[in-house]
Amino acid sequence: MTTKSASLWKETLLPILLLLVAAIGLFDAFYLTKEHFSGVIPPCSISFFADCGSVLRSPYATPFGIPLALIGLIHYAIEFFVLLAALVTNKRIVIRTLFFLTAVGAVASMYFVFLQVAIIQALCLYCMLSALASFVLYFLVRMYFSAEYKLFGIDKLKNQYKYFFKPLLFALPPEFVHENALFMGNLSSKLPFVKSYLSFFFRHDVPSVKQTVSKMQFRHPVGLSAGYDYHADLPDVLPSIGFGFASLGTFSRYASEGNPSPRLGRLPKSQSLMVNKGFRNPGIEKLVKKLAGKEFEIPIGISIGVTNNPEIKTIEQAQEDLISAFKIAQTGNLKHSYYELNISCPNLRTKVSLYDPAPLKQILTAVTKLKLTKPLFIKMPIDRSDAEFKAMLKVIVSFPVTGVIIGNLQKNRKDPALDQTEVAQWKKGNFSGKPTFKRSNELIALTYKTYGKKLVIIGCGGVFSAEDAYIKIKNGASLVQLITGMIFQGPQLMAEISLGLAALLKKDGYKNIAAAVGTDIK
Repeated sequence: MTTKSASLWKETLLPILLLLVAAIGLFDAFYLTKEHFSGVIPPCSISFFADCGSVLRSPYATPFGIPLALIGLIHYAIEFFVLLAALVTNKRIVIRTLFFLTAVGAVASMYFVFLQVAIIQALCLYCMLSALASFVLYFLVRMYFSAEYKLFGIDKLKNQYKYFFKPLLFALPPEFVHENALFMGNLSSKLPFVKSYLSFFFRHDVPSVKQTVSKMQFRHPVGLSAGYDYHADLPDVLPSIGFGFASLGTFSRYASEGNPSPRLGRLPKSQSLMVNKGFRNPGIEKLVKKLAGKEFEIPIGISIGVTNNPEIKTIEQAQEDLISAFKIAQTGNLKHSYYELNISCPNLRTKVSLYDPAPLKQILTAVTKLKLTKPLFIKMPIDRSDAEFKAMLKVIVSFPVTGVIIGNLQKNRKDPALDQTEVAQWKKGNFSGKPTFKRSNELIALTYKTYGKKLVIIGCGGVFSAEDAYIKIKNGASLVQLITGMIFQGPQLMAEISLGLAALLKKDGYKNIAAAVGTDIK
């Protein structure tokens, strides 16, 4: 079907067909109602399994003494005028009322067909025509108002998560939930029908949020941050739940169990997680064995950091550890899209800081000598002052680094976004989510203003909505990443952000997402 013919079908023929089908249902119900009150059985083929009289004289035709034909007439009349109003006004409340009415009609029709076939064992052709009209209306309405239906589906999923799944999951230990989410995600990735089912609900591609960044194609700008999939269990299923890209890991040269428990905690009032994982991962060699030669549907990054080992005490030891990890990844036939060098995890027992210009320069000099074949991003801290952060950026732009990810966890336990009664529960660890949002945005704006033409910025921290993502984008981020927002808001969040960003771009007059990057700074 050509673009012109598709447009003709959607804009002209489909609305006419909708009104025609609704009118057929209305007329059919009117005819049956008229005949009922006239005491006449409509003419009907009296043959095998087709006997209108048996159906229309059965007790099921007049529940509580009210003719079903009259109920159908009222239903179709309301449905017809709501449909007309939806086509004319295109208002959300009217369209969603229409979704409800057509769903009621379809379910009721299934029940009445069941009664005829299984209980009465006879068919009324007029009743079957009414059922057919209900089914056709159900599907055509959702076809015509497909954009609103996607949003409606997301809203339903959001409420299901908020009122049912989230209370259930939040009653369980967070690390137990995390580990089982990785297990279920990995299992789902091996079952094509499950991936298709998930894609139907969670994957919503919108042209205006597609972009090319550093020769990588992103169907939308929302990615999974490093720190969640540290077993590389999820790259095959992430597209099906709406992610546009992802950083796996962080992986280190040697396997690490991470820090002692507790490694995760929830701060509901602060909309935050206490994170004390400490680069828990199976090691870079296990990753290579697991993913060697594997193709990915979306851009996948491999996040690499220093092994969480208290015996690493000098910058030279840290450098040797990092470089050996990069070498294994570089020669491992991995078909990922980019590298992420994570220098900013605040939870390591390794007592080496890479924040100061001298050690950072030393590490990047060693990494540059590897001649990486994929773009390199640096995961940045957010607890540095503006001057310290700019000093780090000055070093970074002197090397072939593609961009920066801003940023990591909130170390300031007195941050105003943190509820102090919740913070007091956790003696160790640092904090994700909303407490990172403000400072992350400030540093994104600072980076874009200073080095916007030299560095691609990925905004990370406190993204709970399309509006949150849009703020980061307008401050200079081309892409955004999240974890905590998904845990608090639900797995529909990525689709919600993608569709929401498209609406925000349209409202502000931007044809695509690239046009909005840094507009609050420019």
